[in-house]
Amino acid sequence: MSFAAPAVKRLSGVAPDAVPYDRLMEAQEPVVLEGLARGWPLVARGRQGPAAAAGYLKGFASGRPVTGFTGPPEIGGRFHYNAGLTGLNFAAERVPLGAFLDAILAHLEDERAPSLYIGSTDLGLYLPGLREANDLALDHPMFAAGPPVVSIWIGNRTVTAAHYDMSNNLACCMVGRRRFTLFPPEQVANLYPGPLEPTPAGQVVTMVDFRDPDLDRFPRFREAMAAARVAALEPGDVLFYPALWWHQVEALDAFNVMINYWWNPVPAFMDTPQTTLLHALVSLRDRPEAEKRAWRALFDYYVFGPAGRAGAHLPEHARGPLAPMDEPKARRLRAQLLNRLNR
Repeated sequence: MSFAAPAVKRLSGVAPDAVPYDRLMEAQEPVVLEGLARGWPLVARGRQGPAAAAGYLKGFASGRPVTGFTGPPEIGGRFHYNAGLTGLNFAAERVPLGAFLDAILAHLEDERAPSLYIGSTDLGLYLPGLREANDLALDHPMFAAGPPVVSIWIGNRTVTAAHYDMSNNLACCMVGRRRFTLFPPEQVANLYPGPLEPTPAGQVVTMVDFRDPDLDRFPRFREAMAAARVAALEPGDVLFYPALWWHQVEALDAFNVMINYWWNPVPAFMDTPQTTLLHALVSLRDRPEAEKRAWRALFDYYVFGPAGRAGAHLPEHARGPLAPMDEPKARRLRAQLLNRLNR
Protein backbone atom coordinates (compact mmCIF):
# COMPACT_ATOMS: atom_id res chain seq x y z
CA MET A 1 0.00 0.00 0.00
CA SER A 2 1.29 3.45 -0.85
CA PHE A 3 0.88 6.10 1.85
CA ALA A 4 -0.36 9.42 0.53
CA ALA A 5 0.96 11.06 3.68
CA PRO A 6 2.62 14.44 4.16
CA ALA A 7 6.39 14.42 3.96
CA VAL A 8 8.42 15.01 7.08
CA LYS A 9 9.93 18.50 7.22
CA ARG A 10 13.44 18.70 5.73
CA LEU A 11 16.34 20.98 6.63
CA SER A 12 19.14 21.39 4.11
CA GLY A 13 22.57 22.91 4.49
CA VAL A 14 22.93 22.10 8.21
CA ALA A 15 26.60 22.04 9.17
CA PRO A 16 27.71 18.99 11.18
CA ASP A 17 28.69 21.21 14.11
CA ALA A 18 25.54 23.33 13.97
CA VAL A 19 22.65 20.87 14.34
CA PRO A 20 19.78 22.82 15.97
CA TYR A 21 19.18 20.30 18.77
CA ASP A 22 17.32 22.82 20.95
CA ARG A 23 14.83 23.54 18.16
CA LEU A 24 14.37 19.87 17.38
CA MET A 25 13.64 18.93 20.99
CA GLU A 26 11.36 21.90 21.55
CA ALA A 27 9.28 21.19 18.43
CA GLN A 28 8.96 17.44 19.17
CA GLU A 29 8.41 16.68 15.49
CA PRO A 30 10.32 14.48 13.05
CA VAL A 31 12.81 16.34 10.85
CA VAL A 32 15.12 15.15 8.06
CA LEU A 33 18.57 16.75 8.17
CA GLU A 34 19.49 16.46 4.51
CA GLY A 35 23.00 15.24 3.78
CA LEU A 36 24.24 15.75 7.35
CA ALA A 37 26.30 12.53 7.15
CA ARG A 38 27.07 12.72 3.43
CA GLY A 39 30.79 13.09 4.05
CA TRP A 40 31.18 9.92 6.11
CA PRO A 41 33.52 7.26 4.68
CA LEU A 42 30.85 4.56 4.95
CA VAL A 43 28.51 6.60 2.75
CA ALA A 44 31.32 7.02 0.22
CA ARG A 45 31.94 3.26 0.17
CA GLY A 46 28.24 2.69 -0.34
CA ARG A 47 28.31 4.88 -3.43
CA GLN A 48 30.96 2.52 -4.84
CA GLY A 49 28.58 -0.40 -4.42
CA PRO A 50 27.45 -3.06 -1.92
CA ALA A 51 30.68 -5.04 -2.11
CA ALA A 52 32.76 -1.98 -1.26
CA ALA A 53 30.50 -1.09 1.68
CA ALA A 54 30.53 -4.67 2.98
CA GLY A 55 34.31 -4.84 2.66
CA TYR A 56 34.64 -1.60 4.63
CA LEU A 57 32.45 -2.99 7.43
CA LYS A 58 34.41 -6.26 7.54
CA GLY A 59 37.53 -4.26 8.23
CA PHE A 60 36.08 -3.19 11.60
CA ALA A 61 34.56 -6.52 12.67
CA SER A 62 35.66 -7.49 16.19
CA GLY A 63 35.16 -11.22 15.66
CA ARG A 64 32.19 -11.38 18.03
CA PRO A 65 29.24 -13.17 16.40
CA VAL A 66 26.21 -10.98 15.72
CA THR A 67 22.54 -11.92 15.80
CA GLY A 68 21.28 -12.43 12.25
CA PHE A 69 17.61 -12.78 11.30
CA THR A 70 16.76 -14.94 8.30
CA GLY A 71 13.26 -15.25 6.88
CA PRO A 72 11.91 -17.06 3.82
CA PRO A 73 11.22 -15.08 0.64
CA GLU A 74 7.48 -15.35 1.33
CA ILE A 75 7.60 -12.83 4.20
CA GLY A 76 8.75 -10.12 1.79
CA GLY A 77 11.26 -8.80 4.28
CA ARG A 78 8.63 -8.15 7.00
CA PHE A 79 9.91 -9.67 10.23
CA HIS A 80 6.82 -10.38 12.28
CA TYR A 81 4.71 -13.19 13.74
CA ASN A 82 3.58 -16.32 11.99
CA ALA A 83 -0.04 -16.45 10.85
CA GLY A 84 -1.30 -18.02 14.07
CA LEU A 85 0.76 -15.84 16.47
CA THR A 86 2.29 -19.03 17.87
CA GLY A 87 5.80 -17.89 16.99
CA LEU A 88 7.82 -15.68 14.70
CA ASN A 89 8.12 -15.86 10.90
CA PHE A 90 11.93 -15.90 10.90
CA ALA A 91 14.88 -17.59 12.59
CA ALA A 92 17.58 -15.88 14.66
CA GLU A 93 21.08 -17.20 15.10
CA ARG A 94 24.50 -16.03 16.16
CA VAL A 95 26.70 -15.73 13.08
CA PRO A 96 30.01 -14.10 12.09
CA LEU A 97 29.38 -10.63 10.70
CA GLY A 98 31.47 -11.28 7.59
CA ALA A 99 29.55 -14.45 6.74
CA PHE A 100 26.21 -12.67 7.05
CA LEU A 101 27.40 -9.82 4.86
CA ASP A 102 28.52 -12.38 2.27
CA ALA A 103 25.05 -13.96 2.38
CA ILE A 104 23.45 -10.60 1.59
CA LEU A 105 25.89 -10.00 -1.26
CA ALA A 106 25.19 -13.46 -2.67
CA HIS A 107 21.51 -12.60 -3.16
CA LEU A 108 21.78 -9.07 -4.56
CA GLU A 109 20.30 -10.08 -7.93
CA ASP A 110 17.92 -12.72 -6.56
CA GLU A 111 14.27 -11.73 -7.06
CA ARG A 112 13.27 -14.24 -4.38
CA ALA A 113 16.05 -13.54 -1.93
CA PRO A 114 15.67 -14.66 1.67
CA SER A 115 15.03 -11.82 4.08
CA LEU A 116 18.33 -11.04 5.84
CA TYR A 117 18.67 -8.57 8.68
CA ILE A 118 21.02 -7.57 11.48
CA GLY A 119 19.24 -5.17 13.83
CA SER A 120 20.36 -2.88 16.66
CA THR A 121 23.92 -4.11 17.02
CA ASP A 122 26.19 -2.15 19.36
CA LEU A 123 28.70 -0.29 17.22
CA GLY A 124 31.53 -0.06 19.72
CA LEU A 125 31.32 -3.70 20.75
CA TYR A 126 30.97 -5.35 17.36
CA LEU A 127 32.67 -2.88 15.00
CA PRO A 128 35.20 -0.99 17.13
CA GLY A 129 36.66 2.02 15.39
CA LEU A 130 33.80 2.43 12.92
CA ARG A 131 32.17 5.19 14.94
CA GLU A 132 35.42 7.12 15.26
CA ALA A 133 35.51 7.33 11.46
CA ASN A 134 31.75 7.91 11.04
CA ASP A 135 30.21 10.02 13.80
CA LEU A 136 27.91 12.92 14.60
CA ALA A 137 29.06 15.91 16.62
CA LEU A 138 27.29 15.43 19.96
CA ASP A 139 28.71 18.23 22.11
CA HIS A 140 25.28 19.61 23.03
CA PRO A 141 24.41 19.69 26.77
CA MET A 142 21.43 17.37 26.21
CA PHE A 143 23.87 14.50 25.73
CA ALA A 144 25.66 15.24 29.01
CA ALA A 145 23.29 13.12 31.13
CA GLY A 146 24.57 9.99 29.47
CA PRO A 147 26.22 8.98 26.21
CA PRO A 148 23.84 7.84 23.47
CA VAL A 149 23.47 4.20 22.53
CA VAL A 150 24.91 3.88 19.02
CA SER A 151 23.83 0.90 16.91
CA ILE A 152 24.13 -0.39 13.36
CA TRP A 153 21.45 -2.02 11.21
CA ILE A 154 22.29 -4.05 8.11
CA GLY A 155 20.16 -6.03 5.69
CA ASN A 156 18.55 -6.41 2.31
CA ARG A 157 15.00 -5.31 1.44
CA THR A 158 13.50 -5.54 4.91
CA VAL A 159 10.52 -4.07 6.74
CA THR A 160 10.59 -3.31 10.45
CA ALA A 161 6.95 -3.17 11.55
CA ALA A 162 5.79 0.03 13.21
CA HIS A 163 6.83 0.27 16.85
CA TYR A 164 7.93 2.89 19.36
CA ASP A 165 11.24 3.36 21.16
CA MET A 166 11.64 4.89 24.60
CA SER A 167 14.43 7.21 23.46
CA ASN A 168 14.89 10.06 21.03
CA ASN A 169 16.51 8.94 17.80
CA LEU A 170 18.92 10.17 15.15
CA ALA A 171 18.71 7.64 12.31
CA CYS A 172 21.60 8.01 9.84
CA CYS A 173 21.02 6.45 6.42
CA MET A 174 24.41 5.12 5.30
CA VAL A 175 23.97 2.72 2.38
CA GLY A 176 20.81 2.24 0.31
CA ARG A 177 17.58 4.17 0.63
CA ARG A 178 15.12 3.98 3.53
CA ARG A 179 11.55 5.06 4.09
CA PHE A 180 10.19 5.84 7.54
CA THR A 181 6.45 6.06 8.14
CA LEU A 182 5.90 7.88 11.43
CA PHE A 183 2.94 8.40 13.74
CA PRO A 184 2.62 10.56 16.88
CA PRO A 185 2.30 8.67 20.19
CA GLU A 186 -1.43 9.31 20.53
CA GLN A 187 -2.07 7.03 17.54
CA VAL A 188 -1.27 3.94 19.62
CA ALA A 189 -4.86 2.63 19.70
CA ASN A 190 -5.21 3.07 15.93
CA LEU A 191 -2.06 1.03 15.27
CA TYR A 192 -3.30 -2.14 17.00
CA PRO A 193 -0.19 -3.15 18.98
CA GLY A 194 0.64 -6.85 19.17
CA PRO A 195 1.58 -8.96 22.20
CA LEU A 196 3.82 -7.48 24.87
CA GLU A 197 5.89 -10.65 24.59
CA PRO A 198 7.32 -12.27 22.70
CA THR A 199 8.09 -9.55 20.19
CA PRO A 200 10.01 -9.78 16.90
CA ALA A 201 12.91 -7.66 18.16
CA GLY A 202 12.22 -6.48 21.70
CA GLN A 203 9.57 -3.81 21.11
CA VAL A 204 5.82 -4.12 20.69
CA VAL A 205 4.90 -3.89 16.99
CA THR A 206 1.72 -3.14 15.09
CA MET A 207 -0.38 -6.05 13.89
CA VAL A 208 -1.29 -4.14 10.71
CA ASP A 209 0.54 -5.05 7.52
CA PHE A 210 0.94 -1.63 5.92
CA ARG A 211 1.40 -3.20 2.50
CA ASP A 212 -2.10 -4.68 2.55
CA PRO A 213 -3.99 -3.43 5.63
CA ASP A 214 -7.09 -5.40 6.59
CA LEU A 215 -9.38 -2.47 7.32
CA ASP A 216 -12.25 -4.77 8.28
CA ARG A 217 -10.14 -6.23 11.08
CA PHE A 218 -8.31 -2.97 11.87
CA PRO A 219 -10.79 -0.19 10.97
CA ARG A 220 -9.17 2.51 13.12
CA PHE A 221 -6.01 2.22 11.05
CA ARG A 222 -7.67 4.71 8.70
CA GLU A 223 -7.24 7.33 11.42
CA ALA A 224 -3.58 6.37 11.85
CA MET A 225 -3.03 6.75 8.10
CA ALA A 226 -4.52 10.23 8.26
CA ALA A 227 -1.95 11.17 10.92
CA ALA A 228 1.04 9.51 9.21
CA ARG A 229 4.12 11.30 7.93
CA VAL A 230 6.71 9.85 5.60
CA ALA A 231 10.46 10.45 5.48
CA ALA A 232 12.32 9.30 2.38
CA LEU A 233 16.04 9.03 3.14
CA GLU A 234 18.97 8.97 0.74
CA PRO A 235 22.47 7.93 1.85
CA GLY A 236 23.87 10.67 4.08
CA ASP A 237 20.46 11.89 5.29
CA VAL A 238 19.75 11.88 9.04
CA LEU A 239 16.25 11.63 10.49
CA PHE A 240 15.47 12.98 13.94
CA TYR A 241 12.31 11.84 15.67
CA PRO A 242 11.24 12.12 19.30
CA ALA A 243 10.86 9.34 21.84
CA LEU A 244 7.67 7.27 21.67
CA TRP A 245 6.83 8.17 18.07
CA TRP A 246 5.73 5.06 16.20
CA HIS A 247 7.74 4.32 13.08
CA GLN A 248 7.83 1.68 10.38
CA VAL A 249 11.17 1.37 8.58
CA GLU A 250 11.55 0.02 5.05
CA ALA A 251 14.96 -0.68 3.54
CA LEU A 252 14.43 -0.20 -0.17
CA ASP A 253 17.57 -1.58 -1.80
CA ALA A 254 19.33 -4.94 -2.00
CA PHE A 255 21.99 -3.81 0.51
CA ASN A 256 21.27 -1.30 3.26
CA VAL A 257 23.11 0.05 6.29
CA MET A 258 21.91 2.49 8.96
CA ILE A 259 23.57 3.84 12.09
CA ASN A 260 21.41 5.33 14.82
CA TYR A 261 21.81 7.21 18.10
CA TRP A 262 19.34 6.73 20.97
CA TRP A 263 19.32 9.04 23.96
CA ASN A 264 17.16 10.54 26.70
CA PRO A 265 18.18 13.85 28.27
CA VAL A 266 17.47 12.58 31.80
CA PRO A 267 19.73 11.52 34.68
CA ALA A 268 20.93 7.93 34.69
CA PHE A 269 19.15 7.16 37.99
CA MET A 270 15.72 7.51 36.36
CA ASP A 271 14.05 4.16 35.73
CA THR A 272 12.34 3.27 32.47
CA PRO A 273 8.61 4.11 32.38
CA GLN A 274 8.07 0.77 30.61
CA THR A 275 8.56 -0.90 34.00
CA THR A 276 5.90 1.40 35.44
CA LEU A 277 3.54 0.45 32.62
CA LEU A 278 3.99 -3.26 33.27
CA HIS A 279 3.38 -2.82 37.00
CA ALA A 280 0.29 -0.73 36.25
CA LEU A 281 -1.15 -3.68 34.33
CA VAL A 282 -0.91 -5.69 37.54
CA SER A 283 -2.02 -2.99 39.97
CA LEU A 284 -4.43 -0.68 38.12
CA ARG A 285 -5.90 -1.93 34.86
CA ASP A 286 -8.54 -4.33 36.22
CA ARG A 287 -9.74 -2.22 39.14
CA PRO A 288 -13.30 -0.80 39.10
CA GLU A 289 -13.70 2.14 36.75
CA ALA A 290 -14.42 4.56 39.60
CA GLU A 291 -11.15 3.63 41.27
CA LYS A 292 -9.28 3.99 38.00
CA ARG A 293 -10.66 7.50 37.56
CA ALA A 294 -9.55 8.38 41.07
CA TRP A 295 -6.07 6.97 40.46
CA ARG A 296 -5.86 8.94 37.22
CA ALA A 297 -6.43 12.11 39.25
CA LEU A 298 -3.71 11.09 41.69
CA PHE A 299 -1.26 10.37 38.88
CA ASP A 300 -2.07 13.71 37.27
CA TYR A 301 -1.34 15.40 40.60
CA TYR A 302 1.83 13.54 41.56
CA VAL A 303 3.33 12.57 38.21
CA PHE A 304 1.93 14.21 35.08
CA GLY A 305 1.35 17.69 36.46
CA PRO A 306 4.04 20.28 37.26
CA ALA A 307 6.95 18.53 38.96
CA GLY A 308 7.02 20.81 42.01
CA ARG A 309 3.29 21.14 42.64
CA ALA A 310 2.72 18.20 45.00
CA GLY A 311 5.39 19.32 47.46
CA ALA A 312 5.15 23.09 47.09
CA HIS A 313 2.98 23.62 50.20
CA LEU A 314 5.24 21.50 52.44
CA PRO A 315 8.36 22.66 54.25
CA GLU A 316 11.50 21.58 52.43
CA HIS A 317 12.55 19.08 55.11
CA ALA A 318 9.20 17.26 54.81
CA ARG A 319 9.02 16.88 51.02
CA GLY A 320 10.94 13.61 50.74
CA PRO A 321 10.44 12.11 47.25
CA LEU A 322 8.14 15.04 46.36
CA ALA A 323 11.22 17.23 46.20
CA PRO A 324 13.35 17.26 43.05
CA MET A 325 14.61 13.73 42.46
CA ASP A 326 18.27 12.86 42.78
CA GLU A 327 20.25 9.65 42.97
CA PRO A 328 19.99 9.09 46.76
CA LYS A 329 16.20 9.66 46.74
CA ALA A 330 15.82 7.38 43.72
CA ARG A 331 17.85 4.68 45.48
CA ARG A 332 15.66 4.89 48.60
CA LEU A 333 12.46 4.79 46.57
CA ARG A 334 13.70 1.83 44.56
CA ALA A 335 14.49 -0.05 47.79
CA GLN A 336 11.00 0.68 49.14
CA LEU A 337 9.44 -0.56 45.89
CA LEU A 338 11.49 -3.76 45.89
CA ASN A 339 10.53 -4.39 49.49
CA ARG A 340 6.82 -3.98 48.70
CA LEU A 341 6.97 -6.05 45.52
CA ASN A 342 8.74 -8.90 47.33
CA ARG A 343 6.44 -9.05 50.32
